[in-house]
Amino acid sequence: MNKRSFIKHAALSGIGATMGMDALAAIFKTKNNISPAALAADDAFWKGIRDHYILKTDYINLENGYYNMTPQPTLEKYFENIRYVNYHGAFYMRTMQVENKQKMVAKLANLVGCGVDELIITRNTTESLDTIISGQHWEKGDEAVMALQDYGAMLDMFQQVSDRHGVVLKKVSVPNHPSSDEELVSLYENAITPKTKLLMICHMINISGQIMPVKKICDMAHSKGVAVMVDGAHAIAQLEFKIQDLNCDYYGASLHKWLGVPLGAGMLYVRKENVHKVWPLIADNEKDPHNIKRLNHTGTLPTATDLTIADAIDYYMMIGVKRKEERLRYLQQYWTSKVRGVPKIVLNTPADPQRACAIANVGIEGIPPATLAKRLLEEHKIYTVAIDNANVQGCRITPNLYTTTAELDALVAALKKLAA
Repeated sequence: MNKRSFIKHAALSGIGATMGMDALAAIFKTKNNISPAALAADDAFWKGIRDHYILKTDYINLENGYYNMTPQPTLEKYFENIRYVNYHGAFYMRTMQVENKQKMVAKLANLVGCGVDELIITRNTTESLDTIISGQHWEKGDEAVMALQDYGAMLDMFQQVSDRHGVVLKKVSVPNHPSSDEELVSLYENAITPKTKLLMICHMINISGQIMPVKKICDMAHSKGVAVMVDGAHAIAQLEFKIQDLNCDYYGASLHKWLGVPLGAGMLYVRKENVHKVWPLIADNEKDPHNIKRLNHTGTLPTATDLTIADAIDYYMMIGVKRKEERLRYLQQYWTSKVRGVPKIVLNTPADPQRACAIANVGIEGIPPATLAKRLLEEHKIYTVAIDNANVQGCRITPNLYTTTAELDALVAALKKLAA
């Protein structure tokens, strides 16, 4: 699609999508008597959501895990917010910005289930969790526990505090197909010693899609006096949960993923009694050590992105928390069930529906992940991302609500052809 055609298409799609929001919301309400699991399989129904996206026709996009494109109704609100901030200029930044951001914090805190005095808006998961890792009062010989499958940016920060403060890093390897929650809890428990200060776990492992038993691990760690930091980059707006039910100490996430906020927004939860234990990443003039705002000095940033958090939440709630989770899980199970057990095809994601949602990882014996991703794109017009890390070798497949079963059928056919 050339630039002129894209601009024309984008303008028309934006107008149509915005005008159709009320009608779509009304349709969703008519489905209240249908269970989310049953509605998940209704492709015709979900076409209404697909129409809210401008999709490239060059390839099938199955790499929504890095960045979920913003649907047109939310995108139109974002443009309005940009114009609003630009109209007020410095007046907005000096007199309105702080109050409006706090309104976004309140709405987000209500969504994720925590106090407004326990949450700040950041730019992404990396900023959130690196604030916690670098902000601990580390002493030489302290230990931190994490997994080889954790996100690289956080592992890099742990390595930095190790190099700087003499922190000992203990890395476990999470099995792709655990036999039980207890196996995973024991994995981390066996790595803890009296010197362990912080334990990091993923809510959902980004390279495989495996959902971890967060509360069970947190309960175990707390029984040994160890704080737990959770990487929730992929869980917000993909899974139905409340942070207060996880019993974790810290929780970071990106809002540009499954919530569909424009790029540049994330969140950090800090249990209230832990706020004073963390050094800010950037110094702030707030001197009350128990005020979480002291961890949120960011300098000047695109405030229109923050404003759009409310619009993205409204869109998400219009769809329905459980309905979205069940549709995403259905799409993953739809394609994985068709290739699981096929000779040479390796699935690096648990088969149990409760241990994964939208994300899954697939490999083919004898084909390196980078080669597999390249061939899927060049030979079959399917865009994915290659993962070659720890015990996960394959392509990460992340459909979105706009993905159709016909597109997943194309993936299945491509995998079987490549495996043969």
